[in-house]
Amino acid sequence: MSNSKDTPPKKDVESPATENKTPAAETGTGFGVAPITRRWRREDMLKRGSLALRGLAFLFSLLAFIIMASNKHGDWKDFDKYEEYRYLLAIAILSTFYTAGQVLRHVQELSTGKQMLEKRTSAMVDFFGDQIVAYLLVSSASSAVPLTNRMREGADNIFTDSSAAAISMGFFAFISLALSALISGYKLSTQSYI
Repeated sequence: MSNSKDTPPKKDVESPATENKTPAAETGTGFGVAPITRRWRREDMLKRGSLALRGLAFLFSLLAFIIMASNKHGDWKDFDKYEEYRYLLAIAILSTFYTAGQVLRHVQELSTGKQMLEKRTSAMVDFFGDQIVAYLLVSSASSAVPLTNRMREGADNIFTDSSAAAISMGFFAFISLALSALISGYKLSTQSYI
């Protein structure tokens, strides 16, 4: 005969680490402290990443604008005699103003913590603005490539080198804004529309 006081009853005991795990806690979408801090870190990283990409796009657009605007070497070596180069210059100017405005807005929002626009409106302006300017940049750069290649077949000089440099800066600005548009699209998709 066994004494009930001598042997403790057996229980099905789960470890504390496994009993608190829920699908929401694993994915970071719960309401605890850890998921909230992860979400804040992710949002902060997205804001800073977007600012960095727009800053790069501003730098590349400004370089494309400066290089193409100073590409005047006399006779046939003036950028304003070619429609493709004027288009590249115009889009570089537009991109410079757009990205400068976006960078200033994001710096102001990060430094003060106050949004200039409503969150949903800001996400839509960021996404559509990035998309439009990125497509204009790749359009202008790709329209100038064939002209530069034809000119380089005849003569490879400072004019064609400067044109190629401006085109390259336009492509780099496009890549930066395209990546920024991905971030903007993610931010737009996480907005609540109710």
